[in-house]
Amino acid sequence: MDQRATAQLKDDIRCWGRELGFDAIGFAGIDLGTAEAGLAAWLAAGCHGEMDYMAAHRSGTGYKRARPAELVPGTLSIITARLNYRSASADSQATLADPESAFVSRYAVGRDYHKLLRSRLQQLADRIEREIGAFGYRVFTDSAPVMEAELAANSGLGWRGKHSLLLDREAGSYFFLGEIFVDLALPADHPVTDHCGNCSACIDACPTAAITEPYRLDARLCVSYLTIELKSAIPEALRPALGNRIYGCDDCQLACPWNRFAPLTREADFAPRHGLDQGSLVDLFAWTETEFNERLAGSAIRRIGHERWLRNIAVALGNAPASREVVAALQRRSDHASPLVREHVAWALAQHAEQPLSA
Repeated sequence: MDQRATAQLKDDIRCWGRELGFDAIGFAGIDLGTAEAGLAAWLAAGCHGEMDYMAAHRSGTGYKRARPAELVPGTLSIITARLNYRSASADSQATLADPESAFVSRYAVGRDYHKLLRSRLQQLADRIEREIGAFGYRVFTDSAPVMEAELAANSGLGWRGKHSLLLDREAGSYFFLGEIFVDLALPADHPVTDHCGNCSACIDACPTAAITEPYRLDARLCVSYLTIELKSAIPEALRPALGNRIYGCDDCQLACPWNRFAPLTREADFAPRHGLDQGSLVDLFAWTETEFNERLAGSAIRRIGHERWLRNIAVALGNAPASREVVAALQRRSDHASPLVREHVAWALAQHAEQPLSA
């Protein structure tokens, strides 16, 4: 395609993306610059914790996730997409301030975004194919080794904030990202400038000090990692800092000034389900495994399983004010079949052992 045809195709793809519900479409090249060196240093420091998949997919002395043309041979450019997820859910700060309520990261209170986003990206690829004929491509939705935030930044969809998430002046950071690797030579868009300035609100707000320096996150300390990715016991020293956060953490986003302007999503599927935006810790802790699987069908939360669900809530109950209801709920799980659950329940009960119980 000549330059004019390529420019028209990019405009068409943006238009088709908007028709499919995407809030922004960008185009990136395959050169990620210094990102690979940064990834290697982060992995060498062990910041990925138990997420061994982060260090997989080696390419000689490097990593395929930083080399799109090696990850998907034939790739010449990447189409990036952004989809807002902020819903009209219960006030996050109010939920965090109520120690008897459970806080779930707002990206996970509705339908699992993986299936929705992948379907939309596939529809976009299909639309392109109908217009130009068969071409090589692969769709990604946080399901393979892709440096999606780096690619999105390179394509002008935002800049990397000091918390390492992507930020946009109009959308904040409450959005999902997806990519289509293509064998089409589509000129890259220009990156946007960093607008964090001297602000350190996200760093100051992190409950576990996981943002060890601007633009560097130690996953081993991050509440999202501890409640979602970590399969073993949550380190005792970090448990009090988790508060009532049972799945993920939004503190750095809640503190970010740019999220004051974050728009609500147009996707009904991202609306809260089963009261997950303000559920009672005691009520959620009482769910049987069958109830967990049925109620969270189609939710991103289901992938951690009932065992880790109970582990997380046990910690939150240990951090809750001592009451007969809380202690009784914990005691009902004290002989659970899972050693992991029993250990966290025992810890939680110990937190209340010396406290007077309220009604």
